[in-house]
Amino acid sequence: MNTAATIDRFLEHGGLSEATQRAYRTDLRAFSSWLEGKELTLEAVDARVLSDYVGELGRGHRRLAPPSISRRLAAIRACLRFTLGPASVPDAGLSPGRSRRLPEAPKAAEIDELLELAEGDSALEVRNRALLELLYSCGLRSAEAVGLDLTDVDFERETVHVRGKGGKERVVPLGEEAAHHVARYLRDGRPDLARGAIDALFLSIRGRRLDTSTVRRLLRHPHRLRHAFATHLLEGGADLRVIQELLGHSSLSTTQIYSHVDARRLRRVYDRSHPRS
Repeated sequence: MNTAATIDRFLEHGGLSEATQRAYRTDLRAFSSWLEGKELTLEAVDARVLSDYVGELGRGHRRLAPPSISRRLAAIRACLRFTLGPASVPDAGLSPGRSRRLPEAPKAAEIDELLELAEGDSALEVRNRALLELLYSCGLRSAEAVGLDLTDVDFERETVHVRGKGGKERVVPLGEEAAHHVARYLRDGRPDLARGAIDALFLSIRGRRLDTSTVRRLLRHPHRLRHAFATHLLEGGADLRVIQELLGHSSLSTTQIYSHVDARRLRRVYDRSHPRS
């Protein structure tokens, strides 16, 4: 099996976003060169091989930081899973230790203030308010929000159909406030931006599908709205597994970065409810 050709096939057909393709391409080509130097193929990759590779990545003056090593491992495992099947992916915990600190999430009052600042009557202002409302109300990634088509918002069922990472799809509830502002955008904003037939929900000033760079210009760290979505749900009593589904995480371990928020909530409930608390 030609390793370079296999990697190219995975990058092209693995259902990755453009940003992930770029990152994985660099990571996988470096791994391919390492394998070639060891006279190994992808089929030979097992827990021992990966352990040796991780050891080399973490040594020397050019050693990688733990998050970079973890990303490189994620790329390798995704490629192995796509090419050789799930059984071929080594199940050893090789990622370097790092603290999984909860990203800072804005308080509900900060969210309200942020959204009110986006208020306005021009087509772009109406679009921006609807976009930010959806990011927070549905816990969307920026790429997921700009990837929405008109048919993905179902006002009757009050749901949004989302295409997430790796081609995974999910349906999330559409909040009342978000529904109001999206409907207003469709009525008062989008017609002024549309240039011909295009299915994208959110349009640029040139009538094209919005891109994530525009989202980042609106909000320097749009992912904070996603963290706020998860944190506020947890603080309101939602279960971690429900939040896992709403965020589109394939593994509960990813969602468990929020678990100490859940522990604080449970402690408050315990202190209020247990006779010997």
